[in-house]
Amino acid sequence: MSYEHILVDKEDGVGILTLNRPDKLNAMNRKLAGELHDAVKSMDADDAIGCIVITGAGTRAFSAGGDIHEQREDDRDAIRPPRRGSYEIAASAKPTIGMINGLAYGGAAVLASSLDMRVGCEDSRFRFLAAAYGRINSTWSLPNQVGWPIAKELLFTARVVEAEEAYRIGLLNHLVSRDQLLAKTIELARTIAGNNRAAVMGIKTLLLKQMTQSLEEQWAEERHFTTHVVRGAKAEEAFPEFIARHGRPLD
Repeated sequence: MSYEHILVDKEDGVGILTLNRPDKLNAMNRKLAGELHDAVKSMDADDAIGCIVITGAGTRAFSAGGDIHEQREDDRDAIRPPRRGSYEIAASAKPTIGMINGLAYGGAAVLASSLDMRVGCEDSRFRFLAAAYGRINSTWSLPNQVGWPIAKELLFTARVVEAEEAYRIGLLNHLVSRDQLLAKTIELARTIAGNNRAAVMGIKTLLLKQMTQSLEEQWAEERHFTTHVVRGAKAEEAFPEFIARHGRPLD
């Protein structure tokens, strides 16, 4: 499927989705949001893809957030049902990485914080600005990334978070120079994609499901999952190279 506001690339088991409205700082209108959601779903269903990278076109912005001009038009219309796009991207079956190549404000900060991990550069910066404009968002996504106290500060103040702080508080998994941003992101994505797909997807499923469970419930859920859903590989399957070099015949 071809898109108007999304670029799609695939290489070495990695799907790369680029928000492509650079003249608008990749602001997310309904069409872009819908295309991104569709593209993630397509990659979820593609057996050749083991990890999904989302980034923005150009050098200034991952995305400036929601398209305010379109929001003004929406305000004149009847109330629209809430969109599930950000949630469904967060709940993608496959790992997701945000390559934060510039600012990520408003709705883009929500999107970035809903991804599994983020790689940034010196130009990366975030702003969870809903409270400044009488709105509420990111309460379900940000605490899972940086913890409650930091999430509260960023949501209550709506201040800018520069790259170094974002890395220090865990909002960025890696902080590299801009000229290394793509290479570092793809290296991480390829490593993930190169692992056992069922195991990686199973780990993500359990992590999402277990967020509010007790330690014992998490242990029991994992035991059930690895017994009945994704059975753990036996030694012959898991370590064939080691066994070939050092193994001995079974009795």
